[in-house]
Amino acid sequence: MSPLAGPSATPEAPIPFPFPPSPSIFHPQPELAELRQNRPVAQVQLPDGKTAWLVTRYEDVRQVLIDPRFSRAAATGPAVPDVGLGQAAADSILSLDPPDHTRLRRLVAGAFTARRAEALRPRVTKLVDELIDRLLTLPQPADLVENFSLPLPIQVICELLGVPTADRHLFREWSDTVMSDTTRDPREIDAALEQLGEYFGRLIASKRAKPDDGLITALIAARDEQDRLTEKELVRLCFTLLVAGHETTANQINMFLLTLHEYPEQLERLRARPESIPQAVEELMRFVQLGSGGAGLPRVTTEDVELSGVRIPAGSAVFPVMSAANRDPAAMADPDRLDVTRSLTAHLGFGAGPHHCLGAQLARLELQEALRGLLTRMPGMRIAVPVEELPFKEGMLLNSLRTLPVRW
Repeated sequence: MSPLAGPSATPEAPIPFPFPPSPSIFHPQPELAELRQNRPVAQVQLPDGKTAWLVTRYEDVRQVLIDPRFSRAAATGPAVPDVGLGQAAADSILSLDPPDHTRLRRLVAGAFTARRAEALRPRVTKLVDELIDRLLTLPQPADLVENFSLPLPIQVICELLGVPTADRHLFREWSDTVMSDTTRDPREIDAALEQLGEYFGRLIASKRAKPDDGLITALIAARDEQDRLTEKELVRLCFTLLVAGHETTANQINMFLLTLHEYPEQLERLRARPESIPQAVEELMRFVQLGSGGAGLPRVTTEDVELSGVRIPAGSAVFPVMSAANRDPAAMADPDRLDVTRSLTAHLGFGAGPHHCLGAQLARLELQEALRGLLTRMPGMRIAVPVEELPFKEGMLLNSLRTLPVRW
């Protein structure tokens, strides 16, 4: 029986949440579409008994993301429900409101502008070609995760920050632990955060002694010479940029390819018209189900707020559901259809407002070049096993593949 059916669906009774996993990795849970249609602002109850409000319509979700009355800083306390990433977000730029959020974001925003990202395109293109060159020498089937989709964003963010790529094996496991959902033992997440902090403490010390032209060195100067952030903020900002700078992009590459192979007519259209790849990236950002939990990071209302005619009291936790918002028929025509030539005016794949993805322009560039390289240089590439047999990591906030075997 649907969790929206029966007595729990009355306006006064919270709906049990999270919902069961979607029957398909290519579409959100059906309960989200039902809510968006009938109860777009619905109170839900989590397994620990805490309640929150689930917001599913595009315009409402966008308001939650941009309206300062929905606070991220107020959402880090123990009374606020957590569907994952709560421990990692605490004391980081992810958990701040302006002006503190603005202060830290300004320190790094210049490295992630559209102009700076475009200047990196030749380097990213070169990395894509090098990875494909090596991939083509491997026995088939070859693992795309280990040999392409993971090393590409790791190399890019490491070069940008000034982190040794050779240390990839150290921070990879810590990153996986930090990106876990609430089924992971909190002590494991704390241990991973501590190890990340210790690693960056050592790296920062070495760059103080021997500066380079990476972003970490620039942040050290902002700390030591201008006192624009604390030492703790410096460490947390560095490892947040590292984890966020590769984890989502690697998973997006994998899920984009899986989705295109699920819709072969769209894949062929893109192969025939590679000039539409930038457009396709935006459509895939909208369509692809990257997150497995359904809800984004919570906000807490600082005063009573009304959304879609529903009054949300001050002090309430609110979960914006970007996957549901990106399938809202009020925001775009035929939203459950993938169309790589769709002209999108907006989507929430990168969020919105103060916490709009800092690395959105860099991610767009990497995704464009990854698709361009794979589709033009490996036009016969195909997934080597049925989708239902692919090994996804369990207990992750993102749809994270262990391996993606491909042939060409």
